[in-house]
Amino acid sequence: MVEAAYFGATFERPFPERLPWWDDDAPTDADLWVTQDESRQDVVELYRRAAAHADATIEELALDSPGRVSWWRRPEVTLHQMLVHVLAETSRHAGHADILREQLDGQAGLHPDFTNLPEQDAARAEQHWARVEAAAKSASAPQG
Repeated sequence: MVEAAYFGATFERPFPERLPWWDDDAPTDADLWVTQDESRQDVVELYRRAAAHADATIEELALDSPGRVSWWRRPEVTLHQMLVHVLAETSRHAGHADILREQLDGQAGLHPDFTNLPEQDAARAEQHWARVEAAAKSASAPQG
């Protein structure tokens, strides 16, 4: 969903579908796990639609096209900068390097001095992990 946001609203080309985890009252990190009601096919098809939306932005705009990421310290960006950012983020996440790093040194996010992760206390983190684990166990339970 990173691509849906960064290549959508950033360039005033919002993703056309309502994504409930973007709602103001959505739980923290709701976009980082799949509910038991979502199938693998649902997830893959949504990703393909988000990728097509991102591709259209990339194909239709010039590299120096301006965009804005309101939550960044330097919110004014170009399409070129966003391409580099998303490439770096994707390469880190696709290899699960964040998970390995967290296991090694307890750090998570972009780097120790600046985290791109939402703040949460230990109880909230436990609740999040419990939701994710319950969904995973439900999905792996024999269907019958």
